[in-house]
Amino acid sequence: MRRFAFHRFWAVVLKEFIQMRRDRVTFGMMVGIPLMQLMLFGFAINSDPKHLPAGVLNADHGPFGRSIVAAMQHSDYFAFDHEVRTEAEAQRLLELGDVQFIVNIPQNFSRSLLRGERPVLLIEADATDPGATGSALGSLQGVIDSALARDLRGPLADLSATPAPVELRLHRLYNPEVITQYNIVPGLMGVVLTMTMVVITALAITRERERGTMENLLATPARPFEVMTGKILPYIVVGYVQLSLILVAARFLFGVPMEGSLVLLYAVAFLFIGANLAVGITFSTVAANQLQAMQMAFFFFLPSILLSGFMFPFRGMPEWAQNIGSVLPLTHFLRIVRGILLKGNGFAEILPHLWPMLLFMAGALTIGVKRYRQTLD
Repeated sequence: MRRFAFHRFWAVVLKEFIQMRRDRVTFGMMVGIPLMQLMLFGFAINSDPKHLPAGVLNADHGPFGRSIVAAMQHSDYFAFDHEVRTEAEAQRLLELGDVQFIVNIPQNFSRSLLRGERPVLLIEADATDPGATGSALGSLQGVIDSALARDLRGPLADLSATPAPVELRLHRLYNPEVITQYNIVPGLMGVVLTMTMVVITALAITRERERGTMENLLATPARPFEVMTGKILPYIVVGYVQLSLILVAARFLFGVPMEGSLVLLYAVAFLFIGANLAVGITFSTVAANQLQAMQMAFFFFLPSILLSGFMFPFRGMPEWAQNIGSVLPLTHFLRIVRGILLKGNGFAEILPHLWPMLLFMAGALTIGVKRYRQTLD
């Protein structure tokens, strides 16, 4: 039996370091992915979102309503940046997702409070993402009690005795029972499509290059755009099959409500699937082998799933992370799917999320075509 020789062992170590240095993409991924995870989990992820956008529909304009709104603002959970005039406007803001909460202060609120009639303070919350609103709603009663305790002093002190001088009513819209599956299962459509579409197409051209069949493609009269779209089309069909399976499971296994148009959802899915396939094709033209293609797909998938609002509240992230997340197509597709299924949104409500996906797909496809031409060279 041969004895262990340090010089042979060290030669193998050096060989591995040299191979690692030559494969720069793999080395970059080995360093880049841990750094990305460190940055995202350390700085971007926050399960206790603050400064959530809110609107106030104040029909009273008395001192107690203003005091409660000011206390909510100072709690850091609510950011009142919308002055709402009508209930219809409030519902519109909630449907578009521009606000997370609407505080409804009825007429004669302050006068009823002074009479000891326990006026109703209505809070409407967009509960499509229970994780985003849970902490804010949980703090609400304490915030209101503290605000009224400061105002009801001296001759008004008797009003602050139990029961509470204000009756707080919470209306959790679109998901009144706060069922987590109503948020997760529709989101899974986007996550599954992102993962499979990018990975499958990232391997497409790379596999042909490794198998030596790329020369056959180069010999055909097909233009780069024709080759790329021809490769994409079968995977679009696969994507629609996946989408249909998830929709059937969502309806019959998890009881997810479907308030909006499924035709509209299928139409929007075409754009989303196309955007992810364009990314996969671009990766396949850059990667030298299938391992690199897989690494690049994971490099794209990681921020997509963490910064899109699928796992963690989007508004809980810092602004720089939200800006990155707003570029990714999954962020907009999640809002579209949840909006159509849970809120019954139509084309007008989802329009603000369509053009970012269209721009992303056009950009990715342009890069992919240019890279494919370089591959031809």
